[in-house]
Amino acid sequence: MNEFLLIAGMAGITFSIRYLLLGVGGRIRLSEKVIHLLRYVPPAVLTAIVVPAVLMPTGDELMLAPNNARLIGAIVAVVVSYRTQNLLLTIGLGMAAFFLGQWFLQG
Repeated sequence: MNEFLLIAGMAGITFSIRYLLLGVGGRIRLSEKVIHLLRYVPPAVLTAIVVPAVLMPTGDELMLAPNNARLIGAIVAVVVSYRTQNLLLTIGLGMAAFFLGQWFLQG
């Protein structure tokens, strides 16, 4: 019973926070400069999530070596993205490079 109350409480708090932002969000006017700056938030957040996972796969030390399969996949993804600007091709080739690198490094 306590778990049910805990989950229901968390759902209620999460819903109220999001509903409040969505309900008030249409009434707030932001300046063009703030809107322009908010465009950089998603790439900054994604970079903050991805870069540590790629460069520190063990979580405790920087690994800039050719035996880092995540680094290989990330480099391939960056090159493919820069050359083609095709999202699906970038994801596919980046993951293929990561899995092939991992397979070669383990085998």
